[in-house]
Amino acid sequence: MLTIPPGLTLYADSVVEQDGNIYCMLRDADGKRLLGVTGDTDGFIPNAITTDGLAICPLTAGNARQLRDRLAWLSPVALGLRTSAGFGDRLGVATPGHILATRGTGVAPIYAQQSVRENTRTGRTPQNVLDDALWGVLQMGWREDWGADADHMKTIADIDPFVDAGYTFFTIDPGAHVDDAAEHADEPSLRAKVAGLPWESLESSVDDLRARYLRSFVLDDRTLTFDEHLLYKAAAKYARAVAHTAQMARHLKQRMGGRPFDLEMSVDETHTTTTLHEHLYIAGELARLGVSVVSLAPRFVGRFEKGVDYIGELAELDANIAGHAAVMRYYGNSYKLSLHTGSDKFGVYPIAMKYTGGLVHLKTAGTSYLEALRVMANIDIPFFREVLDFARSRYEEDRKSYHVSAILGKVPAAAELNDAELPDLLNQFDARQVLHVTFGSVLDHYGDRLQAMLASHEQEYDAAIQAHFDKHLAAFAR
Repeated sequence: MLTIPPGLTLYADSVVEQDGNIYCMLRDADGKRLLGVTGDTDGFIPNAITTDGLAICPLTAGNARQLRDRLAWLSPVALGLRTSAGFGDRLGVATPGHILATRGTGVAPIYAQQSVRENTRTGRTPQNVLDDALWGVLQMGWREDWGADADHMKTIADIDPFVDAGYTFFTIDPGAHVDDAAEHADEPSLRAKVAGLPWESLESSVDDLRARYLRSFVLDDRTLTFDEHLLYKAAAKYARAVAHTAQMARHLKQRMGGRPFDLEMSVDETHTTTTLHEHLYIAGELARLGVSVVSLAPRFVGRFEKGVDYIGELAELDANIAGHAAVMRYYGNSYKLSLHTGSDKFGVYPIAMKYTGGLVHLKTAGTSYLEALRVMANIDIPFFREVLDFARSRYEEDRKSYHVSAILGKVPAAAELNDAELPDLLNQFDARQVLHVTFGSVLDHYGDRLQAMLASHEQEYDAAIQAHFDKHLAAFAR
């Protein structure tokens, strides 16, 4: 029987009884979350121990490590080929809302997901992100599998901190090694580019390349035929990215030491579309080099921009995804198609499910942060006015590392709007993107104040997150 001290509130779904011990999550009067442990408290570092033997512990990395050692379901696992979705959480408190949206859908969730770029901007570490997801999993009593994604890793140096923290999904982004200029290169230039490829790293040669691909590939509903131009363009554009991915994958495999993990390759953040021939080339070369991927993120037609719906003709995208899914099936449905920058793409989800049969991974990132701003716009209007004007001042600088097209002049200053008009900014294209990509600057300037607001309005934030992702997951639910 748990006796909760005055001033603390119990999260009822969090209570776990195992091996004579009780573990739970608590909340104090200021909204701060705490861990409660009774029984064997060896290894935990508490702030206090009550007369009834309840250890009140802060949410530290050391206490999270003790919990993972005792409760296996608090550790992320590899999710394999299940229909899956990743939920970026730049504030560290969105997991309860993510769980509310995930329950009952059959979608395998990745609750810890952050890129190196995002960690740099938020000042968090891979361990912070993983532990914050763990506390949410415990708080909500989630006992099913969940994953942790080391997103958009670009260099070998990026890998080790995520491995050490316990991640299970690793997204390699070799975009810096993609040669977009090959898209429009003439024949002599393409031949020169192919001759200069790192053939030793690729464990191949020009003659081997030609022997493997200068033929027709019969897919289930179409035939793809390589001529020399299409083949050399694919190799010139993506071979260095394939070699870099293989190098990173081998380092990752060695560092994981036999632990299972999921590997994704992403070339979505490039300037040119990935053709079906190029997709077939990438997947074939990865397989030849012994790199097993659970998902692949090509650059689809149209535009997948931050925080807004798909930009382009859905009929064209329908045909494009149908083709990419046919390539995927050619390789035996051994990996999933991955939808990066996937938040708010409501027209895309049914298309992806139609052609993949559920072999799809949805990756969202910053819209949980936007939902925090939506809560702010409704319950702390003066604060939202400050953040809006600050974000407008930062947009032109902060947008530089993102593919966005919002026009600052279309986002009104706070003084131009009355209070009732402010929340609707979170539904407008240009305002969403301006608020979205300035998150790092806003958190650096207002982070503590924003966290305090969310702690005081926890239920409102959880409900906003659930409503937002209920719409995302509806098309993927089983």
